[in-house]
Amino acid sequence: MSEPSHCLLISDFTVKSFANYLEADEEAPAVTTSLGPFGQVEPVLIDGQSEAWKPAPECVVVWTQPHAVVPAFGDVLQLKKVATSTLVAEVDRYAALVAKAAGRARIVLVPSWVAPTAGRGWGLLDLRPGQGIQAALGVMNTRLAEKLAEHPNVFVLDAQRWLRAGGKNASAQKLWFMGKVPFANEVLAEAAKDVRAAIHAVRGETRKLIVVDLDDTMWGGILGDVGWEHLVLGGHHHAGEAFVEFQRALKALTHRGLILGIVSKNTEAVALEAIDKHPEMHLRRGDFAGWKINWRDKAQNIIDLAKELRLGLQSVVFLDDNPIERARVRETLPEVLVPEWPKDPMLYAEALRSLRCFDVVSATAEDAARAEMYQAEREREHAREEAGSVDAWLASLETTVTVEPLTASNVIRTAQLLNKTNQMNLRTRRLTEKELSAWAEEAGHRLWAFRVADRLGDSGLTGIAGLEIVDGECRVSDYVLSCRVMGRKVEETLLAWLVKEARALVATEKPGTGKPGTANLVAELLPTAKNLPCLELLRRSGFTEEAENRFVWPLAQDYASPEVIRVVAGSGEEP
Repeated sequence: MSEPSHCLLISDFTVKSFANYLEADEEAPAVTTSLGPFGQVEPVLIDGQSEAWKPAPECVVVWTQPHAVVPAFGDVLQLKKVATSTLVAEVDRYAALVAKAAGRARIVLVPSWVAPTAGRGWGLLDLRPGQGIQAALGVMNTRLAEKLAEHPNVFVLDAQRWLRAGGKNASAQKLWFMGKVPFANEVLAEAAKDVRAAIHAVRGETRKLIVVDLDDTMWGGILGDVGWEHLVLGGHHHAGEAFVEFQRALKALTHRGLILGIVSKNTEAVALEAIDKHPEMHLRRGDFAGWKINWRDKAQNIIDLAKELRLGLQSVVFLDDNPIERARVRETLPEVLVPEWPKDPMLYAEALRSLRCFDVVSATAEDAARAEMYQAEREREHAREEAGSVDAWLASLETTVTVEPLTASNVIRTAQLLNKTNQMNLRTRRLTEKELSAWAEEAGHRLWAFRVADRLGDSGLTGIAGLEIVDGECRVSDYVLSCRVMGRKVEETLLAWLVKEARALVATEKPGTGKPGTANLVAELLPTAKNLPCLELLRRSGFTEEAENRFVWPLAQDYASPEVIRVVAGSGEEP
């Protein structure tokens, strides 16, 4: 069960109903809230020692009305002309105040500014630069997003979309006069859903794998009955166009780092022929990380596919037009997200784009290339089958591991890997980019990132290893490895690196205090429901398990680095 998340709500209007929506959702994690003093936005942001910050929040929401924190916008609402430079200067001042909260919480969320839904402002001229209300808001929101983007744990949310959910009554003067609430409940409920999605993202609980059915989900018609030439897909048919648009929406998500899989009751060769040959298919075989196309139970196929891709079921979203299949998977595999699905295929793309389970706190080059990485992994498995032995297969891969210190250029991906990896993760620490950088700079701390590549492709930054001196003892602070490169001797390579660097760290830091254990490297696993693979690795690693989940290696003894892997520094030279 996830630890509860505490949210501090800072606002210049009444947010009690918003807090109720956050707390009422039964989905984990549970959310508790505290409210800053009404209308005291700036004092609360400035004074981190005030009672509003107790208990320490994981999430802070700073939701303001534009005229309350940018006084010049009040003049704009009065249909006065205000210089853009004046608006920008006041936005910068407000952004600097919000930035003060960045170091006090894991994530800070700032809803964008919106104008009242009633009224037309300057009417025809309202989007004229330097004149209209909407023109001013556009400048202000853009500037706010630019300034807050300097802080990796601060995010501006699209409040205009919440107003669309509220319809024509999203905001009304009557609500303000009666309770100092500028928005309808529908708006607050939509906002609460986005805040909860952000909490999942910062905790590394983003879904990674979309598993889709084929018949009447990816295309119209039953393939086995009509043949691929007669499927409803593309052309001038309204439903055919809708299926293509749904495929485009799926493809777009792969550019954000999501991977696609297929679980379908069909004959595999027939289904793959349709995917390969149908001229209107927007997704082809290479877009899918894997598939289970057969006549077996779909729930078991999802289990097998996730295992094959080395992902936990908590990473899976299952999309199927058949309510019976959805119910079966939902009941059998509660960790899998099975959203209700429209009956009308013309709503499929919209339903997919509305899912909140794919939010991430950062996007990297590795994310965009993930589908290609899984394609390369299938080629590795094929090479494994053809090789005469495991050693011959590993040697044929010509694997290179590149070691880098933590830097500004790799901290985003490193923090992402730290927060999203569950299986091969020694201590399952969750840190923001800022927290991770600060930790690495402390005395007695060392942290490295590892990139893995071979002749079949580049797996990107897929490993993290860290050391720290604690009470005269050298300990492994982090040992993290993506499931994509497990089983290829990269695990042992990281252990060998840690032993070598631990010896150097002990000599540099001179922690010898006469306390026992200073001659050893200690790796102490904090067990979770998902990191059993890490425990199993340590138990076969050669490290001595001197107590439950506590493993040691004598620093006087070398740890052999696998000969089939070449280790280089970030410069490309031998480290």
